[in-house]
Amino acid sequence: MKLRKTIDNAKRWFSTIPDRALDRAYRAALTIKAIEDEYFEGNKVCAEKSEQCDRVFSYCQAEVKKSIKTIKIRLAEFNLSSSLIQIPETSKTHRSDQGFDYNAEVKEAAAIIIEKLNFIDEVISKYERSQQLDRKISLSLVEVAQEPIENLDRQVTKSDSKKLVKTDKISLQKQTSEPENKKESFPRVVDKTGVLPRSILNTLGRIKREIDPNSKESEEEVVDKFRQARNRTVISIRFLLLLTIVPLLVHQLTKNFLVLPIVDRNLFATNEQIIFVNDNMQEDALLELQKFEETLHFKSLLGIAPELTPEDIERELKSRAAEIAEDYRHRGSDSISNIFADLCSLFAFGWVIFASKREILILKSFLDELIYGLSDSAKSFLIILFTDMFVGFHSPHGWEIILESISRHFGLPESRDFNFLFIATFPVILDTVLKYWIFRYLNRISPSAVATYKTMNE
Repeated sequence: MKLRKTIDNAKRWFSTIPDRALDRAYRAALTIKAIEDEYFEGNKVCAEKSEQCDRVFSYCQAEVKKSIKTIKIRLAEFNLSSSLIQIPETSKTHRSDQGFDYNAEVKEAAAIIIEKLNFIDEVISKYERSQQLDRKISLSLVEVAQEPIENLDRQVTKSDSKKLVKTDKISLQKQTSEPENKKESFPRVVDKTGVLPRSILNTLGRIKREIDPNSKESEEEVVDKFRQARNRTVISIRFLLLLTIVPLLVHQLTKNFLVLPIVDRNLFATNEQIIFVNDNMQEDALLELQKFEETLHFKSLLGIAPELTPEDIERELKSRAAEIAEDYRHRGSDSISNIFADLCSLFAFGWVIFASKREILILKSFLDELIYGLSDSAKSFLIILFTDMFVGFHSPHGWEIILESISRHFGLPESRDFNFLFIATFPVILDTVLKYWIFRYLNRISPSAVATYKTMNE
């Protein structure tokens, strides 16, 4: 009865997810509208139309950003839950039996939902332009980061590419503001070559811009670079958290509310003779029961516990055996449920990867800059730490623990032959791949890091 009640409550809670998500998004939109009407005369929250002090404007801007984030999250939740959750047919029949006009009720509910969505879209449409600009900046970062590594000796570096992108934007703005009848200038071969190397001329030009008090180009470049780095970092960290939280949440929900009740009801509840899912669990249970019996004899011999008769010992052993059997039934059902829950979490992980191609590119750019931006000693330290931990002399013990944990997680019998074969082959393959990466890529990108690695490793 308790299980049935729990399942009914869970179904009822899941069926109301779309309404709760839409209501929270609607309340967040009402918050933004109230701030606009109260402090900005119904206009967008921006510094140009603000007559308040800096602290009040900062507070209003923070509240608006928080509300917009809430709206996006709740609308995504509303769209996903609406596509998955449907009204049960039993509720439709029950309402029709009570005399409800189901079609009229559905039309009224749809009208309310459409009205709320229109209001939300009207409120947040004012703030979409700035966010689209940030997305364009992030995508420009991705395009720069996708240059092949093999052509680095013939192409400009990433920082130079960013400068060229910014220079092209500035020149394009200047060309559009100039008269159309002005003669167009095209690059010539003389402009590409000169007496001095281009790097020296670029350095002198950068110094000139920095010391010129009337030049705002350098300030704009610094601000643009800061915005690009901030957007890239925020998107990357948010995507990493999404990759971690979504599979774990799906695993726990499917295991506790879907798979585990089905396994307990259909397998272990109807077949009481099923206690162990593999021979290793049976050996552990017998060993645990044997230790309990030896503990009883030991305590009785020392006088710590009263002397027990054979009937008392048998009664204690039966009670302990029932507890051990119940514990190992739970472990078996938990292991079987982990298989299906892990498959669901793997599907959720793949769905996040498939739906986030843009975030993957930005994350790749962020990781490239983070890893290759480290010093040579830091790169060497991380490589040595990784190799010693996974392919070093003491790594077989760690791999044994990992394989045993995986076997217990899925309820599989442990095979010493498979463990030894895996340890004898996989770390060797991993070491070969790592050495190839060092020789093929790191040696070309950062030769000094490879030299430092060899020196530290010796």
